[in-house]
Amino acid sequence: MDYIHIDSAAVFQAEVLSATIHSASFAARRRPRHDFGFTLPLPPLTIGPRMKSYASPKIRSIGSLAAVEVSQWNACANPGGSDSGGERFNPFITHEFLRALEQSGSVGGRTGWTPAHVLVEDDEGRLLAAAPAYRKSHSQGEYVFDHGWADAYARAGGRYYPKLQVAVPFTPVTGRRLLVARDAPLGTREALIAGLRALRGALGASSIHVTFPDAGDVAALESAGFFVRAGEQFHFLDNGYGDFEGFLAALSSRKRKNIRRERKEALANDVSIEWVTGAALEKQHWDAFFAFYMDTGSRKWGSPYLTREFFAEIGATMADRVLLVMAKREGRYIAGAINFIGDDALYGRNWGAIEEHPFLHFEVCYYQAIEFALAHGLKRVEAGAQGEHKLARGYRPTATWSMHEFADPGLGAAVREYLQRERAAVQETIAFYDGHAPFKKG
Repeated sequence: MDYIHIDSAAVFQAEVLSATIHSASFAARRRPRHDFGFTLPLPPLTIGPRMKSYASPKIRSIGSLAAVEVSQWNACANPGGSDSGGERFNPFITHEFLRALEQSGSVGGRTGWTPAHVLVEDDEGRLLAAAPAYRKSHSQGEYVFDHGWADAYARAGGRYYPKLQVAVPFTPVTGRRLLVARDAPLGTREALIAGLRALRGALGASSIHVTFPDAGDVAALESAGFFVRAGEQFHFLDNGYGDFEGFLAALSSRKRKNIRRERKEALANDVSIEWVTGAALEKQHWDAFFAFYMDTGSRKWGSPYLTREFFAEIGATMADRVLLVMAKREGRYIAGAINFIGDDALYGRNWGAIEEHPFLHFEVCYYQAIEFALAHGLKRVEAGAQGEHKLARGYRPTATWSMHEFADPGLGAAVREYLQRERAAVQETIAFYDGHAPFKKG
């Protein structure tokens, strides 16, 4: 099957930036660097009437989640009753996950991901809202590629870095990014957006980038003037299949036979599969999986992002939200994938192997994830970024989003023009993929 591939950076650079940015006038001013952990100077806020019960919201930036009480952060991250896509619990925006990144050295230090989280608090210091934010000195680990923007801006005489990134590092999973407590007064989200803008100015950053926000945050940020960027991933969606055989029954005959063949070949040579989660997770599992992760990372991009300490930390603090799918042969683990368990979805993140077996990647990462999700009442499997090969394995094209705002109006105008074209191309690509889904017609 021929697939459409959009090289975003090349299209941007060739069709838009060269024509627009070089003809714009930029004021690339260098500002002094600020330390983190300060109260942000804010412009006057236009806020809702319920906010008037507070003298004024306190908005500040912190350099570590250690400064926030776990329960207060989590009450904002997963407040329950979400009306944005129906997601009840997302493990990646919890205090435990984000703090593990900091404690393990996966972010901070010389990683280029410097924590600068923004908080909105009431008069009594209760957390009303927060945004996981980072001062970035590069564009790695984001899965929304703006290297072409940075290069063109530099060639035009501007300074793209630092930039302010609102994201879960190294995690291309859609979820809330403007974390607002369920009982927060009207205007809290707007105050949080104002805080992000104030922080951008205080850092002398070129821009704000909010990657993989949910639908509610996309709408709020677009209303506030941010630009919308579209992307696509491949997700498995349960259509009432019941179990894996029910899923196979919904596929065309040829695709069903292909999947059966791949699964059989993957488990040849006495390969067996284990699901390991919760209290069953032990040091031996983490040691084996980290070896797989390092091998894959070193071969693919040269410097894996996550440290061994990160996996130890999440194993200690959120084991019930972790699933390791481990492949074993002749008494030793030879491959594995780490997944995180939400209330509505299973999120596949990293994989690795120390032995090569045909189709083992598909079995460990895709088919086992579908089986686990169906067995545990999870309606969706998100298997990470990119990967057109997932289409033939029953994963459907799904739109993703990011939001962007720029201090320089010339750069902003160029990006806005490009994004209009890119969104149309992404919509066409999703429609194309949907037309080639492996399911029975009608």
